[in-house]
Amino acid sequence: MAGTTPFVARSNDGQPNLAALRKISEQWRESDDAYTRLCRRMSTTLSLETLIGIFAEELAGLVGYDQLTYRHQIGHQDFVYASGMGGRHRCDYRLQLEGVSYGGLTLTRRRRFAEEELAAIEQMLSVAICPIRNACQFAQVQQAALTDALTQIPNKRALDEALNRECHLGDRHQQACTLILCDLDHFKRINDTYGHVIGDHILKATARELNRATRNSDTVFRFGGEEFAILLPHASEAEARQVAERVRKFIAEILVSCGEQQVAATASAGIATRISGETPDQWVARADEALYRAKAQGRNCTRVAERISD
Repeated sequence: MAGTTPFVARSNDGQPNLAALRKISEQWRESDDAYTRLCRRMSTTLSLETLIGIFAEELAGLVGYDQLTYRHQIGHQDFVYASGMGGRHRCDYRLQLEGVSYGGLTLTRRRRFAEEELAAIEQMLSVAICPIRNACQFAQVQQAALTDALTQIPNKRALDEALNRECHLGDRHQQACTLILCDLDHFKRINDTYGHVIGDHILKATARELNRATRNSDTVFRFGGEEFAILLPHASEAEARQVAERVRKFIAEILVSCGEQQVAATASAGIATRISGETPDQWVARADEALYRAKAQGRNCTRVAERISD
């Protein structure tokens, strides 16, 4: 269809007019009007935070505001971007494209927004909506890659990234961080006796109980199979032991119906507070050794990793 064919500058003989193409390209790169500049800058990244920051900066040069807030729920996570301090006058926009929501934008300031300003904001949003949609979709793909499909909690890949981050922060700021590895006892026997459907129900219930037993600042991961990990920033060994005991208590209260029977599970836990200079693999190995001792010493208990002597 002619209406879907991109415009290409052509000479009289039908060949592309390279001089005209160069001129169009230069105009695109050098144009300094707010709308073209916004479009050009927002085409350089798929980071939602960076995109909203670009939008906030470009809009501030066109329409003054005291505070800009953008909110959107991506998968199971809330994304919030806020800049400035609010005033009593506000305007709200729900960002939608082809019937799909891509969050909400709120602007506030101390004086009313003029009609011309509102029109300019809407024009800027019409430029920004497609890049914002692309960034939201990209964020969803990234989140899915870091989420365990069964339990809907972060997976081992997410744990690896978190461990690397905590090691970097720990060495830089000397802040404590403790890792708990938690393994369901005799889980293979549960699967063999009652089937994998019941086993999956127990795994999902375990993920819920782990989140319930931990702080908002802690993160729960499915480490693999029936093994889970909990990362506790700024937590001492003693604090982590309390969390591990609470976790075991909550898991022991799980009951999954299987016909006339109630299937229950227990868990063992190993704790390791990171040592300065320790690599993620060394850190995990110490927690895993503590978990192994818990298993070997009767299961349904918690053991703490031994500190490596200098």
